[in-house]
Amino acid sequence: MDNPSRVNILGVGISAINMDMALDLIEAWIAHREFHYVCVTPVHSVMECQRDPELRRICNASGMTTPDGMPLVWLSRFYGYHYVDRVYGPDLMLALCKRSLDSGYRHFFYGGAEGVPEQLAANLQHRFPGLIIAGTYSPPFRSLTPDEDDQVVRMINDANPDVVWVGLGSPKQERWMATHIGRVKAPVLIGVGAAFDFLAGRKRQAPRWMQRSGLEWLFRLLTEPRRLWRRYLINNPLFVLLVLAQALGLRRYSLE
Repeated sequence: MDNPSRVNILGVGISAINMDMALDLIEAWIAHREFHYVCVTPVHSVMECQRDPELRRICNASGMTTPDGMPLVWLSRFYGYHYVDRVYGPDLMLALCKRSLDSGYRHFFYGGAEGVPEQLAANLQHRFPGLIIAGTYSPPFRSLTPDEDDQVVRMINDANPDVVWVGLGSPKQERWMATHIGRVKAPVLIGVGAAFDFLAGRKRQAPRWMQRSGLEWLFRLLTEPRRLWRRYLINNPLFVLLVLAQALGLRRYSLE
């Protein structure tokens, strides 16, 4: 199955997909044992790519960089991809776990604070009885030594997962996936960030109407103002200005 088209948004190639397309592509990779990673990408990550060329390269080299944010969906539709819809980390996790009940896919959860991946796995197995959890691991916040990293890779490979969910936060999870693709023998690595905390019940998600109307950022800002004010109150207006400049041809961006 061919990888989907990309929409050039400030030099980041956002995959022109919806949830069903994303799930079908992931299942094709698993069936053919192809190694790919998935970057679940909101506006914040697109803005991080403006300051970090290596992160932009990682996102553009992914098997799929999903539109995790309504502004990215609206821009994709503006550029002619009318079928595009949001592929949000928690929703993607739930949808793939549901499909796994028939396919028997094995899931590994790598990331989150101590106890979070275990709680996440327990919640998902309660929601989807029969879901196969191959393993969980919460790494330390510091960088791993080469020997420790080798041990983690062996642990994951010994568990023989089909999908490794990576919840290290951006950009750490994108860097981890890019450096471990192929070393970790699971066909699919998916970086989902806060989905670990949301689905483990550690943090509240925005109401669905706020998610669909592009106001999730406001909900998150109100719940974590000290941590997130800079991300939303500086990045969001700058994103709008840069997108306008790109649309008007005042700035050009390459996906190379």
